[in-house]
Amino acid sequence: MPSFDIVSEINLQEVDNAVNQAKKEILTRYDFKGSKSDLVLDKEGIHLTSDNEEKMKSVVDVLQSKAIKRGVSLKSFDTGKVELAAGNTVRCLVKLIKGIETEKAKELVKMIKGLNLKVQAAIEGEKLRVSGKNRDDLQQVIQFLKSKDFPLPLQFNNFRD
Repeated sequence: MPSFDIVSEINLQEVDNAVNQAKKEILTRYDFKGSKSDLVLDKEGIHLTSDNEEKMKSVVDVLQSKAIKRGVSLKSFDTGKVELAAGNTVRCLVKLIKGIETEKAKELVKMIKGLNLKVQAAIEGEKLRVSGKNRDDLQQVIQFLKSKDFPLPLQFNNFRD
């Protein structure tokens, strides 16, 4: 029986490259001269620090532009609130969204069932497995989900015949 998986993955190497490129640009840009702006990638996400909220917006903008150039979807970034930090600086945490949460997976299952095709969708951890007897039905599901603007970046892999 043909099947495929719907996943939401992020390429951490490309995120790391985007962070490093953003760091280099911040060091060389004139409007950041003498600024305490910095980006640090760790397990929690990307920690941003800057002098004030205006520069923080610029740091986020630089990071987002570098991520887009590296092929990383901005839907994978969850930018938190800008908070005051020590030393007259502000900080912000950009969380990296990996996997499909159960609530979002249930929404996807409802959308797939709403198509009235002969396919079954099953939630398996942080991914969704869609299977059916007809390969064309599975391809219709993929086309439908690609046409929708879902709040997560979706990838379709592990297509088996």
